[in-house]
Amino acid sequence: MAGIDRVGSLVLVLLALSAAPLTVVAGDPDILTDYIVPLSANPGNITGQFFAYTGLRAALAAPAPGNFTATKASMAEFPALNGQSVSYAALSFPPGSVNPTHTHPRASELLLVVDGALSVGFVDTAGKLFTQDLATGDMFVFPKGTVHWQCNKGAQPARALSAFGSAAAGLVSVPVTVFGTGIDDTVLAKSFKTDVATVQKLKAAFTPPKKP
Repeated sequence: MAGIDRVGSLVLVLLALSAAPLTVVAGDPDILTDYIVPLSANPGNITGQFFAYTGLRAALAAPAPGNFTATKASMAEFPALNGQSVSYAALSFPPGSVNPTHTHPRASELLLVVDGALSVGFVDTAGKLFTQDLATGDMFVFPKGTVHWQCNKGAQPARALSAFGSAAAGLVSVPVTVFGTGIDDTVLAKSFKTDVATVQKLKAAFTPPKKP
């Protein structure tokens, strides 16, 4: 029975992958000034420091973590990005780890492997799968809104930098969105042609803990 459960789980995830690219996408609006000063700041006091961000130093210098980690430099962390339609993330992959299937509804993603090797892929809106193995120095682009992932299949840690065409690219996790947001068990069971028991097992794995 355990083998059947695993197969059922795999089928559900694959079906979710093919459905998720239908997510609506959008982009950043154009601005009519060179940059946007936060409402809490005095424009006369803006210096070069406003346009600098040091928040990725620790992520790039730290030893390999125990799990996949993503350190963002988006508009939320780096206010000067507001209106600039760009952002970054530093990704760290210990051996055997994965950045699970997800989408960015407001941006394409350009990934650069800076250390180690990664296997990556995405599914387009026609349901076609594209995969590639990347080495240090290689780049890969994930089109806006497509379901994609990265994984480290090797025995050594890997690191990558991801650039986004939005100051707030957004993140929609496929497993959590489908199984961790409270969608009715019967709806999911019928949608994915499986049983409620399998759906409940997946929900138990992907439902985030309730906030106190």
